[in-house]
Amino acid sequence: MEGRGSPILFDSSLLRPPLGRYSSLSADPVRVYRLDEPTADPFSAIRRDLAAFGTMPSLPDLGGFVGGAAGFLSYEMGRSFERLPVPRLPGAPLPAMHVGLYDWSIVWDHFTGRCWIASTGFPETSETARLARARDRIRQVREWLGAPPLAAPQTVPDGGVEIDGHSLAMPSLPLLKSNFTRPQYLEAVARVVEYIRAGDIFQANLSQQLNHPFGGSPVELYEILRKVNPAPFAGYMAADGWAIASASPERFFEVRGDEVSTRPIKGTRRRWHDRPEADLFRADELRESDKDLSENVMIVDLLRNDLSRVCRPGSIRVPQLCRVETYETVQHLVSEVRGELQSGRDFWDTLSAAFPGGSITGAPKVRAMEIITELEQIPRGPYCGTLFYSGFDGRSDSNILIRTFVIAEGLLRCSVGGGVVVASDPAAEYAETLHKAAGMLRALEAWQQAAH
Repeated sequence: MEGRGSPILFDSSLLRPPLGRYSSLSADPVRVYRLDEPTADPFSAIRRDLAAFGTMPSLPDLGGFVGGAAGFLSYEMGRSFERLPVPRLPGAPLPAMHVGLYDWSIVWDHFTGRCWIASTGFPETSETARLARARDRIRQVREWLGAPPLAAPQTVPDGGVEIDGHSLAMPSLPLLKSNFTRPQYLEAVARVVEYIRAGDIFQANLSQQLNHPFGGSPVELYEILRKVNPAPFAGYMAADGWAIASASPERFFEVRGDEVSTRPIKGTRRRWHDRPEADLFRADELRESDKDLSENVMIVDLLRNDLSRVCRPGSIRVPQLCRVETYETVQHLVSEVRGELQSGRDFWDTLSAAFPGGSITGAPKVRAMEIITELEQIPRGPYCGTLFYSGFDGRSDSNILIRTFVIAEGLLRCSVGGGVVVASDPAAEYAETLHKAAGMLRALEAWQQAAH
């Protein structure tokens, strides 16, 4: 679908039951909702249009995204839901929100090998008109699948661009720069620890932004990324000269009926593929680390509090606490929090109550976000935001946009960070960010080699 309007892909590139079963692709939305700055009620127009069409709960449980609202929110959209000062930061290259209403989707079931086109007939409201439009769209999508791909424009001028920042001195990526030097990042971590000791916060998620010139097809980069760094909540979206290519391992939250679940990640160790015994040792070390366990439990408590705003009293539970999960370049501690939504509450209420995710802010959330803005000094943009869908069938899902490339204005941006607690060692926190970046940088290296 390269070259079609606002293509979006929800990609389970890491096939791991019960996660990673379905992937869904759509494009050419019927309507687009874009916000350049956060507003007090960002979802009002989307909810109005969805209500006019109505949900289709009678659809069979096909899995994946079958059509509905889908898009991304930037981290800065948190100002729509929390009382935060407006920071004086450089302008962001992407909008704060870009959401489309998609009337069709191609869905893959990776476990059965089946693939189908779901077409809803949106925005028609009568049964006859819906059926006619749904059939027309299926024919159109089949024609697109059989046609040559549309040419995608270059995303960077031929002469390249100059990047402000500090070189990471990587021989394989000599043009890669960060908004922090290593000493500056260590100093920022130490400053967070000072805030913790002063009683301002318990934890904050600090990040650095890596930048590299980019020219070419973001789709080709994503195809490499999903092979090099497969993830259960990966995805891709593009519009208006920008693209988001994500290999996220983290679900923000899923809504199915009145059940909501979230899977926060806190705690990381690098993988040792060439030394299996070291890999197992690091997993055990992570499982028994007081620092990482406390970091994870803090965020579980924060998310329980966020979900309590929209869930029935007494319904919130933690079926999984601090389990080690293994990915291509790192191992993580992952927990799960579940709850039952109050009557009349839905995906949009949950998004408003919990965004941005606690795992990438800190606790308490608002004060942690203020400190993040003070120390990072740049907008995060899509990083630590969410790529999500809310389907006409009543199912919704969303990720946390980590391990994510953001491509715009001739630059590729990739931010990496980690939770800082009172026991944090600044040098270890800096090293952790580079461990998290390893799969992304490996994909960038492979893309460079293929391009040249």
